[in-house]
This record gives sequence, structure tokens and C-alpha cells, in this order.
Amino acid sequence: MFVSECLTVNQQDHLQISSCDTVALAQEYGTPLYVMSGDQIRQNCRMFCRSMEKFYAGKGMVLYASKAFSCKEIYRIMREEGMGLDVVSGGELYTALSVGFPAEKIYFHGNNKTPDELTYAIRSNVGRIVVDNLTELETLSALSVAEGKTAQILFRIKPGIDAHTHDFIRTGQIDSKFGLALENGEAFEAVKAAQTYPNISLTGLHCHIGSQIFDIEPFCHAAEVMIDFLGKIKAELGLELPELNLGGGFGIKYLSDHDPTPYDQYMEQVSAAVKSSCEKNHIAQPFILIEPGRSIVGAAGITLYTVGGVKEIKGIRTYVSVDGGMADNPRYALYNAPYEALIANKATQPKNLIATIAGKCCESGDLIQEHTAIQQTNPGDILAVLSTGAYNYSMSSNYNRIPRPAVVLAEEGKSRVIVRRETYEDLIKNDL
Repeated sequence: MFVSECLTVNQQDHLQISSCDTVALAQEYGTPLYVMSGDQIRQNCRMFCRSMEKFYAGKGMVLYASKAFSCKEIYRIMREEGMGLDVVSGGELYTALSVGFPAEKIYFHGNNKTPDELTYAIRSNVGRIVVDNLTELETLSALSVAEGKTAQILFRIKPGIDAHTHDFIRTGQIDSKFGLALENGEAFEAVKAAQTYPNISLTGLHCHIGSQIFDIEPFCHAAEVMIDFLGKIKAELGLELPELNLGGGFGIKYLSDHDPTPYDQYMEQVSAAVKSSCEKNHIAQPFILIEPGRSIVGAAGITLYTVGGVKEIKGIRTYVSVDGGMADNPRYALYNAPYEALIANKATQPKNLIATIAGKCCESGDLIQEHTAIQQTNPGDILAVLSTGAYNYSMSSNYNRIPRPAVVLAEEGKSRVIVRRETYEDLIKNDL
């Protein structure tokens, strides 16, 4: 019935998440409110880890791409579930280390890491630094020498794959701010150059072709291209790199008619491509890493709002205004991202109102969805937007000086705050 299995309906016709009544959650914690299903997050982690064990015989690791949703509690869950981490800033690294996440299981990404961030990563003994370009390689080498340590690195490679997704979230093509391209030879030259820099140890390659991808074929093609490149490196440089990070980007179900490939099926087909490509190139199968983020937390989260005004413009549209908007979910304004919504206190009633869900920011473009079907609604109803666990809290802002919502974790029928709601005092604490 719903886009996520953690969602059900109780006898009061209220939407539930992990057996917690969303209307009761809204009353207890206020709105807007992010709610994450801890049960669903853990289930997704375990599914990926089981698949890694099954199809790669344990020669691999699942890294949670924490830019999707980052806070102390999510890092605690990832540590408990045996996951590694992908971080992309000093702030994400600091948050992970603050709860005792093992540094050796952290991979530090980013196309323009600052010298301070690189120094922090070196001193923290992160497992790998994913180097984006030759300027960064030179900087990292100098910093590593100064710190008296050797940086274990992967190079981020652009494999030239068309990922069939939104232009803003395609990253594998040559015209991308990320990584080193194969087509023009710069990636191969970078591998050669890495051998000449002191305190640098090149252990493998990384690629990421985009986000919210439903097709398996681009992932299989990327694996083949990357292993062909590993074969070229071995044949021409005598260097057999032991690691290959294939990134993430697996699509999730935002709408009922979305049909993402089951992740186990993805793992099976890509692992077959990896094995056959290794045999063709006469190289040992590398240690495989993947980086699911959205597919761990996306469908495990919802956002609850209280309906304010309902404005019908005859012959044009009906606006249903809520007490949040683009400050807590900018993705529709950025990408026209699709979402399903429903009135949480009328969960199974017919969706016979075609509405535009509008936020409270002083912007005409502050919309969450347009021309979407929801139940007939009145001021005071609780509106739930589904599959908001990824890139909502993490992309939220204080535009119009609106405090960020709280985040609540629902697990086994119980709930607790994991990120407190901001106050007006929080908004001015850095003002001078």
C-alpha cells in the first residue's frame, strides 16, 4: 500500500511508522517533524551486508554514504550494524568520530577538501582518502610528510557512464566536477604520478556514476570499465591495486509506481560482471566497496506537517499550506523531486483532492509537490510526506530564520528524539 514497509495504518485510520502513531508523534513532538524508522534502517543495512557476504564471499565492505542523513545516532546505528562510512566533510568526520566510530572504516570523499580537512583526516587515521585530482594529491602528500604519516588513498575515476538520471545528480560523465577522466588519459597519468609522491600509498580506485538510478546495466558497465582500467594498470605499470569502490546511487521508491531493482538482484548481477571482468583481465578480484546512502535511509523516513490554510483558486488549483516547506525539504525546488503525500489522520480515505502542497517560506517556488492526490483536508490535519529520510534534514536550512525541525527515531513501537528542534535562540547564537 505504501512506498515503505515500515508504514502501516492503525484502527483509528492513522498512519504509523515502526508501529508508532504519526498523529500522536505530531502531538507529542510538534511539527514539522522528521521521523526515521530505526527498524527499516537496520533491516536495510543487514540486507546489504548479507548480499556482500553472499556474492563477494566476504571480500568487501558496505559504506554508508552519510551525506544522505548525518547525525550522531545514525553513526551509532551504522557502527552497531558493522557498516563502514563515506564522509564528505570535516563536519561529517567530526560527528562520526564523536561517537567512537572506528576511523579505519571511514572513507573521506570530496572534490575540494581543504588543507585543514585533509590534516584532520590524516591525524584521525581515517581508513582511506579518496583523492579527486592532482592538486589534492600534491597537497595531501605535503601534509602527510609534515604529519609523519602515510595516506592510504583511492583515486576517484569518471568512467564515462550515462547513468540515465537527473543532470544535477549525474557524476560519472567526463563533464563533471568530480574525479579524473578515463577518456582523456588523465586518470592513468594520475596513477603513474601517485608512485612518485612521498607518503602516499595508492590502494585502489573509486567511481560513482550518479544517484537515484533504477537500471542495473549502468552499474554493471561501470564495474567492467573500472576493472578493465585495473587490468591496464597491472599490464602497463606492473601495479595490481587491491581495492575497488563502485559507489552508490541505487534508486528508491518515492512513488507507488516506482519499481527499483531489488538490491540483492543488483548485487548478484554486478558481482557477476566483476568476476567475469577480473578473469578477462587476469587480475585477482579486488576488495569491493559500495556506498548506499539514500537506499539505506530514504524510504525509512517521513516528514509530518500541520495543515494551515487551504486555498482554492477556481479553475486553477488548490493550495494546501503546511508549517514547513523548502527550508526542511528543498528537493522539489531543486530537482522537481517526486513525493507521495497523505493526510496521516485519514490514511485510508480516498485521495480525491488534487492539491499543490505549499510551504510557509516567502518564495513562490516554496512547494513540496504540485497537482498531487491527497485526501480532503482541513486546517489542523497532519500531512505526511513519504520517503524523506535522505537529503531532507541534511539539506535543510534556516531560510527566513525558520528553526530546523526535530528528528525522531521510531523503533519497535517506541520513539525518541535524536536531533532536537532548533529554537529562536539557536538562530542568533552566532550573531554578533
